[in-house]
Amino acid sequence: MSGGEASDAKKLVRSPSGLRMVPEHRSARSPFGLDEPPWVPDKECPRCMQCNTKFDFITRKHHCRRCGKCFCDKCCSKKVPLPRMCFVDPVRQCAECALISQKETEFYDKQLKVLMNGATFFVTLGTSDKSELMVCRLSNNQRYLVLDGDSHYEIEIMQISTVQILTEGFTPGGGNTRAIGMVLQYRVPGSQELTQMKFTAGEDFSCNKKLSAAWLAAMHKATKLLYESRDQ
Repeated sequence: MSGGEASDAKKLVRSPSGLRMVPEHRSARSPFGLDEPPWVPDKECPRCMQCNTKFDFITRKHHCRRCGKCFCDKCCSKKVPLPRMCFVDPVRQCAECALISQKETEFYDKQLKVLMNGATFFVTLGTSDKSELMVCRLSNNQRYLVLDGDSHYEIEIMQISTVQILTEGFTPGGGNTRAIGMVLQYRVPGSQELTQMKFTAGEDFSCNKKLSAAWLAAMHKATKLLYESRDQ
């Protein structure tokens, strides 16, 4: 079974924040995932870190599951899904974190499926002047970019260093642009040198243009999450 198709076993764990469904092995975790933050110790937060209300017997303190900071119930009342930390159920988050998590929900609900379903591109490797028609998709475990044509490539997402989305239709006034391809650079395991790969949506496949553009938009969002995970 190839790396892109590896079936990663998961286990249910209970943390102070709630139930999480996580991979058995840390090496199998999603590249878009985030670690649970350490909670600010109770003794270090006598007041709400948002509105400065003093905690007492009536005003209880709550920790945001995304940032780990300490808030009163009013400032930390929302329970929102947090798939990047593998929580099974929606968890308590402060208003700022809840907003971020809600925006990410679209990626997990829609764009991740688009990436896994795949799209067709002409793929050019390195400085070659030859391109190959390939179906490009994200593996089910989210850890590999799988390319299938006459050739077969599996690029580990964690080895991708840069992604540049190529667009057309840009005007100085900020008119509509359309994603038509991307250039990505990645490291082949065991090598320090970067390999470049260019993806171009085929002009002959008008019915696939919309699909390719949606796939590239999803890849753009995935790249942002990937960079955030690395900067954690």
